[in-house]
Amino acid sequence: MTFFRRAIVSAFLTLAASTLWAAAEPGVTFIGRGAVPGNALDKSGLAGSICSLANGSCIDKSILGGFGSAVTYTGFDNVFLAVPDRGPFDGRTNVPYLDRFHFVHLTIDTTKNPKNNLLNINWTLLDTRLLWSEAHENFVGSSSAINLVDPLKNLRFDPEGVRVSIAGTFFVSDEYGPYLNEFNREGHLIRRIPIPAKFLINNPTGDVNRNGDSFELYKYPFLLNTSTYGNNSGRQANRGMEGLAITPDGRYLVGIMQNALIQDHGLSYAATQTDLTTPSRIGFNNRILKYDLVTGQTWEYVYPMDAVNQGKGVNEILAINDHEFLVVERDNRSLVSPGADTFPSGGGVKKVFRIDLNKAGLTDVSNVAALPETVAGLTNFFGPGQSIVPVSKFLFLDLLNPVYEVDISTTPHKTIKDIIAEKIEGLAWGPDLPNGHHVLYVLSDNDLNTGFPTEIFAFEVDGTAAGITYQPQVLPGPLFPPGQVKQILSGKKDK
Repeated sequence: MTFFRRAIVSAFLTLAASTLWAAAEPGVTFIGRGAVPGNALDKSGLAGSICSLANGSCIDKSILGGFGSAVTYTGFDNVFLAVPDRGPFDGRTNVPYLDRFHFVHLTIDTTKNPKNNLLNINWTLLDTRLLWSEAHENFVGSSSAINLVDPLKNLRFDPEGVRVSIAGTFFVSDEYGPYLNEFNREGHLIRRIPIPAKFLINNPTGDVNRNGDSFELYKYPFLLNTSTYGNNSGRQANRGMEGLAITPDGRYLVGIMQNALIQDHGLSYAATQTDLTTPSRIGFNNRILKYDLVTGQTWEYVYPMDAVNQGKGVNEILAINDHEFLVVERDNRSLVSPGADTFPSGGGVKKVFRIDLNKAGLTDVSNVAALPETVAGLTNFFGPGQSIVPVSKFLFLDLLNPVYEVDISTTPHKTIKDIIAEKIEGLAWGPDLPNGHHVLYVLSDNDLNTGFPTEIFAFEVDGTAAGITYQPQVLPGPLFPPGQVKQILSGKKDK
């Protein structure tokens, strides 16, 4: 176990010329896979255990997992910034999980073929730092750490999206709020960015039940997060701002909810606390929020979801350029996740779509109080011939496509579908390959389950063939000192 306390995987090789191993969607090629063990530990230095209030099981306070929830490239030296979500056991712990972030070094060894059952993506953990409030208090993942007097001073924090800024800081979207927070490289909160009230629960006391327990504590939070308990608008429980993007010039943040807001017919109000048969989520029209970091102006757009049952939702958004974005839709089904439901006979959903916020006629729905339940309901919403125009989406990558093989030594060959986790949540560009093609990383969130790894998949993207014009983010300098990167990597090689 000591090995994992100090590092995750062995030394890394510089990116070499890429070999096209398996192409499926136009211009997209599977080139790498990796796995970080679920029992790997971080560099927080935290000692002791954190235990579940539900069943008493415990893990190390310095567990590394969950960082696949939010990851982004810092722009220099193959260094990525990764932020775990609210911690283990759904936030129900005997002591608070201290929110944190990691600097990691990531490369691909393209001399190895991932189809030969090799892990050719490698990570080195560079550092772990805690997240602090403006009053220098720890942000925590505990679902019960809610401030009912002033919700804006909440210390409970569920990071779900992260992007770096042109000022040498980074932004994190909080699913609990949902909120947007900006931190410096040491993890200290710089500012809380206001978002439109419609995204927030309309009654802070409606976020807890009559016993004062958070809705997040319940297996069926949708049955409690209704008007019966005084909360009939805003984000659904545990379905807040799941994804966050930033435009290449650093001016606009673009966040996306995991599912439709309550007032957008996101939930079935026929559900009651004793009725577990009524469908929970019914709204297909999700909201995208665009925020101008200079003026504070906001815009809202409709993202039509394919489905909302079986845990389906949106989990990430990533900028391609200043107006196009990639969006992850997935279910919570898998063939391998511990305790998860398996794929139905029709197959699971792990897809990445491309959208364009410059679409002609796209409707800003900032002033629309409630969206209809169905996509069809957008037609003639304002009257005859006056429809809400949502974003159009185009399939960019289907992770369950059988062409994405990971092991050709078996019969039949194993594909990504055979090994993929239920929760695909991280999406980040990496440094370009020597041939000018782009690298897209896709990561899973293992929910800090010690018996289940964080999975990493890498895809080579030929922009011309894929029909995109990728514009990398322009950043002023490294967030993590290059000298320390070299020193840490050199130290690993000497062992």
